[in-house]
Amino acid sequence: MPAASPPPGPLPSARPPAPPGETRTPPPEQTSAPEPALLTTDPPLRTPTDDRNCENVTLTFHNSGGTAVTSGQVTLGTHIIDSIGIDWATITSTRPLPAPIAPGARGRRTWLVCVDSWRVPLGMRVETRVVAVDWA
Repeated sequence: MPAASPPPGPLPSARPPAPPGETRTPPPEQTSAPEPALLTTDPPLRTPTDDRNCENVTLTFHNSGGTAVTSGQVTLGTHIIDSIGIDWATITSTRPLPAPIAPGARGRRTWLVCVDSWRVPLGMRVETRVVAVDWA
């Protein structure tokens, strides 16, 4: 004789039904928070100027995170180099980050970076080599 199949009915659920007279709110929907902003920069593109103590520095920013970069600052490390390539000093300066930078977007900014002229004697030059970015 074939086995009897169970009678059709509702599928079992994770939550038992509410008692008579009581209502239940549905569980909150699971939403995942967007990934935080992740900002990277390309190496600085340096362009000389007519002044030995200045140069134009262009940075390209890329936000590969899931939220916008809304504020921050760029720290530039400018080296003072003599005619045979010896690094005599590094002077830091900060600039505001070109915000906002939307998720997935690229941004580009050029700054004129100068150090005091007395720091760069004749025959020496400046090179902005170090870039650090802090953002929120």
